[in-house]
Amino acid sequence: MASEASRSAAALLLIVNLILYFIIVLMSSWAVNHGIEKSHEQASVLRLPAKIFPIYFPFGNMATGFFIILSLLIGVVGMTTSLLGMFNVMEWSVASLYAAASSSFATWALTLLAMGLACKEIHLGHVDSNLRTLEVIMIIVSGTQLVCTGAIHASAQNIASNARRMFTGRV
Repeated sequence: MASEASRSAAALLLIVNLILYFIIVLMSSWAVNHGIEKSHEQASVLRLPAKIFPIYFPFGNMATGFFIILSLLIGVVGMTTSLLGMFNVMEWSVASLYAAASSSFATWALTLLAMGLACKEIHLGHVDSNLRTLEVIMIIVSGTQLVCTGAIHASAQNIASNARRMFTGRV
Protein backbone atom coordinates (compact mmCIF):
# COMPACT_ATOMS: atom_id res chain seq x y z
CA MET A 1 0.00 0.00 0.00
CA ALA A 2 2.78 2.46 0.89
CA SER A 3 4.61 1.29 -2.21
CA GLU A 4 1.79 2.53 -4.45
CA ALA A 5 1.68 5.90 -2.66
CA SER A 6 5.40 6.48 -3.10
CA ARG A 7 5.17 5.34 -6.73
CA SER A 8 2.40 7.83 -7.49
CA ALA A 9 4.21 10.62 -5.62
CA ALA A 10 7.41 10.00 -7.55
CA ALA A 11 5.50 9.86 -10.85
CA LEU A 12 3.66 13.10 -10.05
CA LEU A 13 6.92 14.88 -9.18
CA LEU A 14 8.51 13.64 -12.39
CA ILE A 15 5.57 14.96 -14.42
CA VAL A 16 5.80 18.35 -12.70
CA ASN A 17 9.55 18.47 -13.37
CA LEU A 18 9.01 17.50 -17.00
CA ILE A 19 6.60 20.41 -17.45
CA LEU A 20 8.93 22.85 -15.68
CA TYR A 21 11.96 21.76 -17.69
CA PHE A 22 9.93 22.06 -20.90
CA ILE A 23 9.06 25.65 -19.97
CA ILE A 24 12.76 26.30 -19.29
CA VAL A 25 13.70 24.93 -22.73
CA LEU A 26 11.05 27.11 -24.42
CA MET A 27 12.10 30.30 -22.66
CA SER A 28 15.83 29.65 -23.07
CA SER A 29 15.52 28.84 -26.76
CA TRP A 30 13.48 32.03 -27.24
CA ALA A 31 16.22 34.03 -25.52
CA VAL A 32 18.97 32.42 -27.61
CA ASN A 33 17.00 33.09 -30.80
CA HIS A 34 16.36 36.68 -29.77
CA GLY A 35 20.04 37.12 -28.96
CA ILE A 36 21.13 35.71 -32.32
CA GLU A 37 18.72 37.92 -34.27
CA LYS A 38 19.73 41.11 -32.44
CA SER A 39 23.45 40.42 -32.07
CA HIS A 40 24.41 41.18 -35.67
CA GLU A 41 23.20 44.76 -35.54
CA GLN A 42 23.91 45.65 -31.93
CA ALA A 43 27.26 43.92 -31.38
CA SER A 44 28.87 45.64 -34.37
CA VAL A 45 29.54 48.75 -32.26
CA LEU A 46 31.15 46.84 -29.38
CA ARG A 47 34.86 46.66 -28.68
CA LEU A 48 36.89 43.53 -29.38
CA PRO A 49 36.47 41.38 -26.24
CA ALA A 50 32.68 41.57 -26.51
CA LYS A 51 32.75 40.66 -30.21
CA ILE A 52 34.42 37.31 -29.47
CA PHE A 53 31.28 35.80 -27.90
CA PRO A 54 29.07 34.82 -30.85
CA ILE A 55 25.78 35.66 -29.16
CA TYR A 56 25.35 39.13 -27.75
CA PHE A 57 22.30 39.43 -25.50
CA PRO A 58 20.77 42.89 -25.86
CA PHE A 59 18.85 42.37 -22.62
CA GLY A 60 19.90 41.46 -19.12
CA ASN A 61 23.35 41.93 -17.62
CA MET A 62 26.80 40.35 -17.82
CA ALA A 63 25.61 36.99 -16.41
CA THR A 64 22.81 36.63 -18.96
CA GLY A 65 24.78 34.85 -21.66
CA PHE A 66 26.08 32.17 -19.33
CA PHE A 67 22.70 31.75 -17.65
CA ILE A 68 20.75 31.39 -20.90
CA ILE A 69 23.12 28.84 -22.47
CA LEU A 70 23.35 26.81 -19.25
CA SER A 71 19.59 26.89 -18.68
CA LEU A 72 19.01 25.60 -22.21
CA LEU A 73 21.38 22.73 -21.52
CA ILE A 74 19.80 22.04 -18.12
CA GLY A 75 16.32 22.07 -19.64
CA VAL A 76 17.21 19.39 -22.18
CA VAL A 77 19.00 17.25 -19.58
CA GLY A 78 16.11 17.68 -17.14
CA MET A 79 13.48 16.72 -19.69
CA THR A 80 15.46 13.60 -20.61
CA THR A 81 15.95 12.65 -16.97
CA SER A 82 12.27 13.16 -16.18
CA LEU A 83 11.13 11.03 -19.12
CA LEU A 84 13.56 8.23 -18.33
CA GLY A 85 12.71 8.51 -14.64
CA MET A 86 9.03 8.01 -15.43
CA PHE A 87 9.84 4.82 -17.33
CA ASN A 88 12.03 3.61 -14.47
CA VAL A 89 9.36 4.38 -11.87
CA MET A 90 6.79 2.50 -13.92
CA GLU A 91 9.08 -0.56 -13.91
CA TRP A 92 9.48 -0.27 -10.11
CA SER A 93 12.44 -2.55 -9.54
CA VAL A 94 15.43 -1.88 -7.32
CA ALA A 95 17.85 -1.45 -10.23
CA SER A 96 15.57 0.87 -12.18
CA LEU A 97 14.82 3.02 -9.13
CA TYR A 98 18.52 3.38 -8.33
CA ALA A 99 19.16 4.35 -11.96
CA ALA A 100 16.41 6.97 -11.75
CA ALA A 101 17.75 8.26 -8.43
CA SER A 102 21.31 8.64 -9.68
CA SER A 103 20.31 10.43 -12.90
CA SER A 104 17.94 12.62 -10.91
CA PHE A 105 20.77 13.52 -8.53
CA ALA A 106 23.06 14.46 -11.42
CA THR A 107 20.34 16.64 -12.92
CA TRP A 108 19.75 18.27 -9.56
CA ALA A 109 23.45 19.12 -9.28
CA LEU A 110 23.42 20.75 -12.73
CA THR A 111 20.20 22.56 -11.87
CA LEU A 112 21.86 23.99 -8.76
CA LEU A 113 24.61 25.39 -10.96
CA ALA A 114 22.03 27.15 -13.14
CA MET A 115 20.17 28.30 -10.03
CA GLY A 116 23.38 29.90 -8.78
CA LEU A 117 23.68 31.85 -12.03
CA ALA A 118 20.01 32.83 -11.72
CA CYS A 119 20.67 34.18 -8.21
CA LYS A 120 23.72 36.06 -9.50
CA GLU A 121 21.63 37.56 -12.27
CA ILE A 122 18.97 38.63 -9.77
CA HIS A 123 21.70 40.17 -7.62
CA LEU A 124 23.12 42.16 -10.56
CA GLY A 125 19.65 43.34 -11.62
CA HIS A 126 18.52 45.09 -14.81
CA VAL A 127 16.63 42.21 -16.43
CA ASP A 128 13.29 42.18 -18.23
CA SER A 129 10.22 40.20 -17.21
CA ASN A 130 10.85 37.19 -19.49
CA LEU A 131 14.28 36.68 -18.02
CA ARG A 132 12.97 37.20 -14.50
CA THR A 133 10.37 34.47 -15.12
CA LEU A 134 13.10 32.09 -16.29
CA GLU A 135 15.12 32.83 -13.17
CA VAL A 136 12.15 32.15 -10.89
CA ILE A 137 11.27 28.90 -12.67
CA MET A 138 14.90 27.77 -12.40
CA ILE A 139 14.83 28.38 -8.64
CA ILE A 140 11.51 26.52 -8.29
CA VAL A 141 12.68 23.55 -10.37
CA SER A 142 15.81 23.18 -8.23
CA GLY A 143 13.55 22.64 -5.21
CA THR A 144 11.18 20.25 -6.96
CA GLN A 145 14.12 18.29 -8.38
CA LEU A 146 15.52 17.91 -4.85
CA VAL A 147 12.18 16.59 -3.56
CA CYS A 148 11.87 14.28 -6.58
CA THR A 149 15.39 12.92 -6.04
CA GLY A 150 14.62 12.28 -2.38
CA ALA A 151 11.32 10.55 -3.16
CA ILE A 152 12.88 8.25 -5.75
CA HIS A 153 15.83 7.43 -3.51
CA ALA A 154 13.56 6.72 -0.52
CA SER A 155 11.42 4.44 -2.68
CA ALA A 156 14.51 2.59 -3.88
CA GLN A 157 15.71 2.12 -0.31
CA ASN A 158 12.28 0.85 0.74
CA ILE A 159 12.09 -1.65 -2.11
CA ALA A 160 15.68 -2.81 -1.47
CA SER A 161 15.07 -3.34 2.25
CA ASN A 162 11.88 -5.31 1.50
CA ALA A 163 13.79 -7.48 -0.97
CA ARG A 164 16.57 -8.07 1.58
CA ARG A 165 14.02 -9.10 4.24
CA MET A 166 12.36 -11.52 1.84
CA PHE A 167 15.75 -12.95 0.86
CA THR A 168 16.88 -13.59 4.41
CA GLY A 169 13.50 -14.93 5.49
CA ARG A 170 12.84 -12.23 8.10
CA VAL A 171 9.45 -10.68 7.51
